[in-house]
Amino acid sequence: MRGGNKMREMTAEEVAQAAKNNKDVSIIDVREDEEVAEGMIPGARHIPLGQVPDRLDELDKDKEHIMVCRSGARSGRAGSFLKKEGYDVINMSGGMLEWKDEVQK
Repeated sequence: MRGGNKMREMTAEEVAQAAKNNKDVSIIDVREDEEVAEGMIPGARHIPLGQVPDRLDELDKDKEHIMVCRSGARSGRAGSFLKKEGYDVINMSGGMLEWKDEVQK
């Protein structure tokens, strides 16, 4: 993989700061319904991984999107797909397992 092709990453802590400092931050949670029911990042949008290709019209290409899942693997896959489609994406490394801030249920 070429260096320029690598997806940018942020830690859960960096995402928490970004969410606090920028009300317009776009966070996409690609976990399944039962996982999200346990709590997700306040303000995040839930689009299960399998639905991402069908819901591209919900995502603004002019915005940066932070992808989230349980551990960072599925969000990485979703992010790679979106990047190929021309979206500006960042993967939250470590996923919700690393999330220390509050969640909404």
